[in-house]
Amino acid sequence: MYFMRGTRHFRIYLVVVLLKCCWEAVCGQLSYSVSEEVNPGTLVGNIAKDLNLNVQDLESRMFQIVAGSKRKYFDVNLKTGVLYVNERIDREELCAKTAKCTVHVEAVINDPLKLYRLEITITDINDNAPVFSEQLQSLNIAENTLPGIKFGLIGASDLDVGKNDLNTYKLSKNDYFTLETNKGGDSVSADLVVLKSLDREQDSVLKLTLTAVDGGNPSKSGTSQIIINVLDTNDNHPVFSKSLYKTQITENLPTGSVVIILNATDADEGLNSEIEYSLRKKGQDRVLDLFQIDPKTGAILVRGKIDYEENAAFEIHAQASDRGQPPMSAHCKVLVEVLDLNDNAPEITVKSLLNRVKEDAEVGTAIALVSVLDKDGGKNGVVKAVITNDAPFKLDTNYKNYYSLVVNGLLDRETQTQYNISIVATDEGTPPLSSTNIVTVQVSDVNDNPPRFSEQLVNVYVRENSPVGAIITKVTAKDSDSDQNGQVSYSFLQSNSNSLPLSTMININSETGDIVSLQSFNYEELKTFQFKVQATDSGVPPLSSNVTVNVLILDENDNNPTVLAPYSEHGSVNSESIPYSAEAGYFVAKIRAVDADSGYNALLSYHLSEHKGNNLFRIGTSTGEIRTKRRMSDNDLKTHPLVVLVSDNGEPSLSATVSIDVVVVESAADIQTQFRHVTIKEESFSALNLYLLIAIVSVSAIFLLSLITLIAVKCHRTDSSFSRYGAPMITTHPDGSWSYSKSTQQYDVCFSSDTLKSDVVVFPAPYPPVDGELISINGGDTFTRTQTLPNKEMPKVQSGDWRYSASLRAGGVMQSSVHMEESSVMQGAQGVLVQNWPTASSAADPEGGEVSPPMGAGVDSNSWHFRYGPGGPGAPPQHLKPGEVPPEAFIIPGSPAIISIRQNQGGEDDKSDFITFGKKEEAKKKKKKKKEKKDKKDKGKDDGDE
Repeated sequence: MYFMRGTRHFRIYLVVVLLKCCWEAVCGQLSYSVSEEVNPGTLVGNIAKDLNLNVQDLESRMFQIVAGSKRKYFDVNLKTGVLYVNERIDREELCAKTAKCTVHVEAVINDPLKLYRLEITITDINDNAPVFSEQLQSLNIAENTLPGIKFGLIGASDLDVGKNDLNTYKLSKNDYFTLETNKGGDSVSADLVVLKSLDREQDSVLKLTLTAVDGGNPSKSGTSQIIINVLDTNDNHPVFSKSLYKTQITENLPTGSVVIILNATDADEGLNSEIEYSLRKKGQDRVLDLFQIDPKTGAILVRGKIDYEENAAFEIHAQASDRGQPPMSAHCKVLVEVLDLNDNAPEITVKSLLNRVKEDAEVGTAIALVSVLDKDGGKNGVVKAVITNDAPFKLDTNYKNYYSLVVNGLLDRETQTQYNISIVATDEGTPPLSSTNIVTVQVSDVNDNPPRFSEQLVNVYVRENSPVGAIITKVTAKDSDSDQNGQVSYSFLQSNSNSLPLSTMININSETGDIVSLQSFNYEELKTFQFKVQATDSGVPPLSSNVTVNVLILDENDNNPTVLAPYSEHGSVNSESIPYSAEAGYFVAKIRAVDADSGYNALLSYHLSEHKGNNLFRIGTSTGEIRTKRRMSDNDLKTHPLVVLVSDNGEPSLSATVSIDVVVVESAADIQTQFRHVTIKEESFSALNLYLLIAIVSVSAIFLLSLITLIAVKCHRTDSSFSRYGAPMITTHPDGSWSYSKSTQQYDVCFSSDTLKSDVVVFPAPYPPVDGELISINGGDTFTRTQTLPNKEMPKVQSGDWRYSASLRAGGVMQSSVHMEESSVMQGAQGVLVQNWPTASSAADPEGGEVSPPMGAGVDSNSWHFRYGPGGPGAPPQHLKPGEVPPEAFIIPGSPAIISIRQNQGGEDDKSDFITFGKKEEAKKKKKKKKEKKDKKDKGKDDGDE
């Protein structure tokens, strides 16, 4: 046997076939053909060109060949796109005696991921010569063997297939024997045929050479030497009933099962006819391991495991020998076909393409190649693979039993980080067999979840005066992503609307979210402020979310109450005067205070601290009004120093005090109004104040111009009306009274020498002028006349009743004929204080009544008594008690009623502050009786106090 290697040139056949598409658009199968034993680096085909791929993209898109076996026979040149042989290929080692030898590989390219199936056929070359298992064969042939008798020879085997396989046998030239070659299917056997009788005495041993020749070009051959021993005569040899036996058995037969029974006969008698069966000992070692023959019965029995997947058929050579001397034998061939059983479950092989799949992977993304193989044949080898569990994946069929495991739904790592995909492959045998393979797919994280706060609005309560550096709150955001995508950092979100300098007030720990105060907060300066915190993860691109934090400063009781003017000056002496005749409940003073705190910390209460034994005054706990508790007695001091304690309701309580000296005077005339200068805190003159000042000046100027225009128009319209009357004249009388007259009307105004006790007497004409006027008399004996809106109605008869105007008493419709405005300033003789007087106006009221003074009159408030009585204008003043005016001091012409106006001196919160109305003397008598009763009552009370 001779082998030729190294210098042989091999012809490479390249066939490119584009199969039917089994994948997406560009996916399919390419078929190539290459001879075995070619040198590594031998070109197989231009795969880039065949797949319509750009050569420049192969390297960047990571084009690669994925081999299905452990050895990588083929690879691709990324520079040229050429598929080449990577290592030596031995077809006989790879596929043995298989007629067609193919190698399946997968080509993978990324961006986008594409899969291509390559089928490369390995063509056979005549690189193997026929080989005899026995280099020396020995035959015992009787010398009287008749011509035509055949003797079986041990055949040769050739690892090559097809035309390169064993083709024929040749026998060396001799005179006694010839060679008969038998071809059956893929097998070739040779029998040695006797041409003429042997002569043992002439040639006892014959040596022949058997040559086996294959069909290659050039052909190869192998030889075996045949030694023929010429024996003495045994006339008849055994004869088999058939020279060729055929039978079928199923695989996996138990040991000892009968395959077939051979039958041979011998025409001789005696020992020469006793037949003994045997299997040829040489050239069928595998058969001898699996089968045995009963030497007496000729039954071939199963000895080992029969596996269809290993051997689908067997060729057994048996012989029958007699016991003659020399013994004679016969040979036969037994062909055993093994029937397949569904005894092999499918085998699942998974080749991962991606170690981890991103959770945002698109539907159709391939993550693994799945191949399913079944060693059984026919329907037993037809396999179908499916995914049995619920997972967002599916199997796409690529080619026959090759699949791609692809994404078939949305992946969410936060919901499930790992999928265990159960792939079950089932064949179509009876009964069907199946196998399961668990493929674990890890889902990698992408930054698809922003940090989330549990609340969108956080309210934080911080006590004022809290220490600097204290943690006021902690914000926490959770990110369901992992690793860097889930690492959250915190920061303040800048806002254009936030004018507060947050950087000087608070700070935030970017890692923990702790918000720390950088200053101590003052509730009185800042009650609340708001800011936003942004939580940002470390993903690419980063995601973020915000939370609004409202910081509410809680008030602490850190401010003392402050007493307001006029009692708030430090170091000043506060004094108030009350008349000796003050009744119980007489209003002395009102303390007002404020507290910069809020809530209960600013809820103030007033308490009076008096000297022991002094129980003359009381103070309203909530109002701060100081009033008398009883009437004065002779034992009471003339000066009462009072200390007012103003306390808040905080914990602990803070307080402030103010001292007031209450001086008791004999009468109301001695009470002097205290005028205090209230210090005005200077404030910075801001731009806003400037704008307000300009606006006020502008509005005032417009109003003034409008008023001047209105007055000018009014004066122009009423010049003719004034011409009917003379200029108003005011006359000062020696008794201190003034007279005002205009044409037919006359008003007399009288003042006593004591202005604080003065009575005002007005003498009007029966009918007022058409246009009412306001008269203001200044200290220089001058007057200013301001014309009011003209009264176009017909003059009405003066009413008989008088009461306060609407400016002093709420409610009621007043008809005014004669009035003195509250803003008028009446000035008497020189040296007398100016007194502001309320307006008196007339109203129709058929019954006499009482009206209390207006609320909030306080100290030095004015109350009036109106009485009716006979009299006439010009009646001389009488010497009466202080504060009284005789009935005839005020006479209304055309009416028997007179009006006496008196300032009240009592200061009591009783019915002394009222207005009495009446038309006749009965009203005067009733009032007098009421006064007498009251005097008696007061006298009784004084006696009780004593």
